[in-house]
Amino acid sequence: MKIFTAKTSLIILMLCLMGTGCKKSNGPPTLLEITPESASAIIQNETKQIEFKFCLINKDGQSATVFNEGEDFTFSFSFKNNGTDTIIVTTEFINTDFFRVFSLENNIDVGKPWTGIWCQFSLSPHTITLPPSYLEKLTCPWILTENNTPVYPLCMGESKEPLMKGEYNTFIDLDFHFSRNGKLTIINQLKFKINFKVI
Repeated sequence: MKIFTAKTSLIILMLCLMGTGCKKSNGPPTLLEITPESASAIIQNETKQIEFKFCLINKDGQSATVFNEGEDFTFSFSFKNNGTDTIIVTTEFINTDFFRVFSLENNIDVGKPWTGIWCQFSLSPHTITLPPSYLEKLTCPWILTENNTPVYPLCMGESKEPLMKGEYNTFIDLDFHFSRNGKLTIINQLKFKINFKVI
C-alpha cells in the first residue's frame, strides 16, 4: 500500500511540474491594476503591436489616482498602432461599462461620464483608422464644462455631480477588434482597473 501511495504521489508531482513548465510566462496578465500606492498612475500594455494606456488625469493635466473633493478629473484611454500597416478599429471596446465608476463602499455603481457614442448623424462607417505610429486618445471628463468636453465618438449630454470623499475604482474589460490587411484580430483577455481616492 505504501508503494502504491508513493507512486501515485510521484505521478501527481510530475503532472504538476509538467503543467507549470508549459505555462507561458511572457503572456500578458489578465488583470492590470493600479492603486493610489502604485509607482505609476498609468496602466500601460502592448499586445499584438497595439500599445494601450489607461489613466485618470487631474485638473493640472497630470495622471493621478488621488483627487480633492469637488475636483474634476478626466478619463483617458489611448491605443497606438506600433505595427507597420494601417489598422481599422471598430468600437466594441466602448461597452456600457467603459469608464464606469464604482464606490468601494458596498460596491455602488456611481455611473459613467459619457451618455452615448457616435452621436452625430453620419453614414460613414463607425470605425477608427490608424496608420503606423498613430495614436488615438479617447478622453471624457467627469464634469462637463465648456472647456472640458469628451473626445468624439464619446458624447456627453449632461454633467455628473462631483464625487464625494471616498475610495472608487473604474475599469475597462477590453474587447478590442481591429483589422490589419483584411485580417480581423481580437484582443479580449485584458482588464485594466484603476483604484483611486477622493480626499
